[in-house]
Amino acid sequence: MSINLKTIYAFAREMYPKKSIELIQYGTAGFRGNADFLDSVMFRMGVLATLRSRVLGGSVVGVMITASHNPEPDNGVKLIDPKGEMLDTNWEVIATELANVSDQELEEQVAKIINENNIDVSSQSNVYVGMDNRYHSPRLLKAVSDGVIALKGNVKEYGIVTTPMMHYFVVATNSKGAYGQATEEGYYNKLITAFEKIRGNKLENGKYRNYLLFDGANGVGARKMLNFIKRMHKSLNVEVFNKGDGKINHECGADYVKVQQRCPVNMPVTDANVRCVSVDGDADRVVYFFTDNDGIFRLLDGDRIATLVANYLMELVKSCELELSIGLVQTAYANGASTDYMVNKLKVPVSCVSTGVKHLHHKALEFDIGIYFEANGHGTIIFNNKAKQSITKAAGLGNENAKTFLLVIDLINETVGDAISDILLVETILHYKGWDVNEWLTCYDDLPNLQLKIKVQDRNVITTADAERVCLTPVGLQEQINDIVLNYNRGRAFVRPSGTEDVVRVYAEAATQREAECLAHDIGILVQKVADGIEPN
Repeated sequence: MSINLKTIYAFAREMYPKKSIELIQYGTAGFRGNADFLDSVMFRMGVLATLRSRVLGGSVVGVMITASHNPEPDNGVKLIDPKGEMLDTNWEVIATELANVSDQELEEQVAKIINENNIDVSSQSNVYVGMDNRYHSPRLLKAVSDGVIALKGNVKEYGIVTTPMMHYFVVATNSKGAYGQATEEGYYNKLITAFEKIRGNKLENGKYRNYLLFDGANGVGARKMLNFIKRMHKSLNVEVFNKGDGKINHECGADYVKVQQRCPVNMPVTDANVRCVSVDGDADRVVYFFTDNDGIFRLLDGDRIATLVANYLMELVKSCELELSIGLVQTAYANGASTDYMVNKLKVPVSCVSTGVKHLHHKALEFDIGIYFEANGHGTIIFNNKAKQSITKAAGLGNENAKTFLLVIDLINETVGDAISDILLVETILHYKGWDVNEWLTCYDDLPNLQLKIKVQDRNVITTADAERVCLTPVGLQEQINDIVLNYNRGRAFVRPSGTEDVVRVYAEAATQREAECLAHDIGILVQKVADGIEPN
């Protein structure tokens, strides 16, 4: 099989010319930006995915077209490696270089990738492509597929799917079905079967009520939850809102609920203490919330989900009489109270890493059972071979709790944070404990906190270290932040450049909401001065 790179170059220049000279960088969210300028990037990522598959012996590589929690005009693309993990860090650099070269340099750049990685262009290559439901996604999916075809790779289009589903399809195929069947029905069947076997016929328990309000962010998650409901035997009573009639993520979705600390639009939460849940545009983030008896909004975010899951898994490990290490991985955004609860109450070791799922996932692999969640609700649980073998052996010896444990593992999408899988897990745990939202909330008291986004011309003027908790540049900024924090009771704050937008993010927490707001405001003013070129003093 021969590949004429000159032909590829000519096709790309004619069909997918580069429209922007602005630098675009592959980060934890892949590439992301205004959809009008992404056609050339998509074509080139189709090319790259084909080369990546060949490097990995023809294993399936996934490509997901989504902008997740971003506004509807945006879109993006990220590649999925064969085990469902994010793209290898070294190839992030290659992706960035490929996306940014001019049309005239494209042929030379592709040849360079082939030569430097000793790629046999005649070998097998397999790429799966999926997209969210943004109106420009079909156009961008075609660009990716054309990139695959241009290098004579095999492409399979899954159409509109959630990001976690794409990760599942890739792993299911590469594991030759051991992880599940690489179809949409296979995905539904695996999660629903595990959920309904654990739950049994008793749909309510203690204070737990079988009723859930679901905010789909007008994204693909709403469509897929409706498909789940059709296939479930009334084992979970879900009412779906923001099904797709409005703009994706506009005043709804997990990010809106988390940051704004308010209910999404078009979701009538009239009764107190009703469990509500929001996912983001591509359904890999989830947060719970409710309104209490006094009409006050209450958030149960990724930190709350992580502590709930950790407690439950510890009980299962103990009941199975297994010696397995459990660890929780968080980011600097984790509420300090959740970390204290995990370390001092549950006695679970906690690690802090930089923002981005790839960092959490990598760290979680160090434990037999690694739990990772960002406060925004993006997370999952990973079980290593030792854990799975130990649990399987206990189940084989007749331990009923171990049999349940195996079903719990099936219920979890280990490849990536999966909002719907996480919802089913949370519902399983709350049902088991017989808890309502108030009992879940009272495990610990969150420290009041606030997040701000400061619009800047160049977010890269700020660099960080120590899991993004310390500013390295501009010199003197961290000292200024430290001085401000000292003015507040139980104060903690950090700033970091966004990975996807030209903004600097500010996080602050303190003993009272008023203090948290003032702390965030003070830090925000400082950051704005830095962004405007005024040196901290």
